[in-house]
Amino acid sequence: MISALFDDSNPERKSLTEAFFNQMKNFEILISEITVAEIERIPDGDLKSKMTQAVAGFSVLPLTDDVEGIASEYVRHGAVPAGYREDAYHIAVAVANEVSSLLSWNFRHIVRRKTREIVRMVNAQDNRTQIEIMTPAELL
Repeated sequence: MISALFDDSNPERKSLTEAFFNQMKNFEILISEITVAEIERIPDGDLKSKMTQAVAGFSVLPLTDDVEGIASEYVRHGAVPAGYREDAYHIAVAVANEVSSLLSWNFRHIVRRKTREIVRMVNAQDNRTQIEIMTPAELL
């Protein structure tokens, strides 16, 4: 979601993300170690610097063995394709830490009906906290 702040190719998504960032004081903002690693892999030094600044001060949630197990269940049940395991980790980190909402613009593997339904099913079967997976626009 953070990359949308700097993506001029989709002005509406950029604007909605900026609107969310302007409302951040109303929310506790958390990111995962995966997000930090994704930012570190950005080859464009200027963009990497901007994104690093954008997340400065956010609490970072760690990857744990529990996260690995949850993500594996999501992949096993088809919530996220095996080739996109990091997307399953984003969801699993939030669930393991009992985060109420996960915001993303990833409609291919995270913010889609199938993923939401399977995540709900797996979480219910494992007596885990449910999570709302949505875009920033849905939260505002």
